[in-house]
Amino acid sequence: MSTVKVPASFADLSREDLAILVPELLLCGHLIDRSGMPHLIGAFGREGMTQVAIEEWMASSPIYARRMQRALGFEGDGVVTIFKGLQLDIGAPPQFMDFRYRVADHDHGEFWLNHCGALMDVEPMGDEYVTAMCHDIEDPTFDATALATNPHAQVRPVHRPPRRPADRTPHCLWTVAIDDTNEPPPVPDGLVTVGKSRAATVGLSPIDTGGPGQHDYAGALLADLRFPDFSHSALTRIAEEVCVQQHLLTLGFLLAVRARTDAAAALDIARKQLTGIAGLTSERIRNALGLPADLEGLAVVLAVHPALNPRQYVDVTISLGDRLLLTLGRECGASEDGAWPSMIDGEHLAPLTALVRGVSPRFAVQVVEETDTALTVEVVTGEPPAKEAPEVALTRFSTGADFAFTDRGIPLPLTVV
Repeated sequence: MSTVKVPASFADLSREDLAILVPELLLCGHLIDRSGMPHLIGAFGREGMTQVAIEEWMASSPIYARRMQRALGFEGDGVVTIFKGLQLDIGAPPQFMDFRYRVADHDHGEFWLNHCGALMDVEPMGDEYVTAMCHDIEDPTFDATALATNPHAQVRPVHRPPRRPADRTPHCLWTVAIDDTNEPPPVPDGLVTVGKSRAATVGLSPIDTGGPGQHDYAGALLADLRFPDFSHSALTRIAEEVCVQQHLLTLGFLLAVRARTDAAAALDIARKQLTGIAGLTSERIRNALGLPADLEGLAVVLAVHPALNPRQYVDVTISLGDRLLLTLGRECGASEDGAWPSMIDGEHLAPLTALVRGVSPRFAVQVVEETDTALTVEVVTGEPPAKEAPEVALTRFSTGADFAFTDRGIPLPLTVV
């Protein structure tokens, strides 16, 4: 019988492991779109995919941006608050989306990307897809993100891809200006709908201001966030918030897809999205935390996987004894919202199968019991190595699949110049 203690929540991880996990969660949140977009292109074409991307981010990012501001104590109405929010946003994971910032004053600043992983993914697909991402999607969604801080903020390009010349750096440059004469953008219908979800208002772990480390982000804007500098309690809350970001984005995705097809087809696309990102995420978590490719390692991955977190939103029980059992309860916020865990049932185990095979291709899952209130599955071992699910293979197309974070040392504060 295993003697490994399965984490009950992020709080059971060490501060060191949380500091490793948080950027992984941010990156995997960004890769959700890499998982979903191929299926959207197949169903609705490039233009339909573009519109879904616009609508999902506009429906979710203002909500989760405000949540993170409140959680880490950096609420405000200036460009510094906008930039801090981007550093903790699944839309801008550190280093993979290498945002650099300059602050002129409270109302003016600029940012640029020395490296844009999203561009590296899309550029080989041609200028039409690059324009769809860097023009059609970014124009409304950057303003929607800024809306969380100040309705009079406008984000405008100085230059952006398609790159001319082809190796132009930085990859793009944008200005941010806040002016009371700027007309606030209309509030998207999707934002109102997602704002009524359980995910939008779920209460998470309060940050304990005792113990070593940084408990908030109320100080100066830093060139980079170094997550080991945060306290254990702050990292726990950040991890929970990043998982909520992923669920909110998925709710926005579902809303946009349902507007274009019937409920069954929309759910099928969402399950494929979940399957692709679930498998790649579990693989990255296992590698990042140095976990073994056995049931003990899988139990830890299940305990911290964003599809199954935070515990205040997802009812999940993991039991590791003579066998590994996973129970998904149906009486929780995630089920009420129709979020990821609700998409998994006895007839639709592909997302869970991909998740466990991200730890070992010899794992499989089988139903132990399914009722109206819960699904219990067992992880089966000793299977012949399975071929990677096509949904995971499509997600692996992204350069983010193998992206490696580096230690950039002590970050510099960015002060007004």
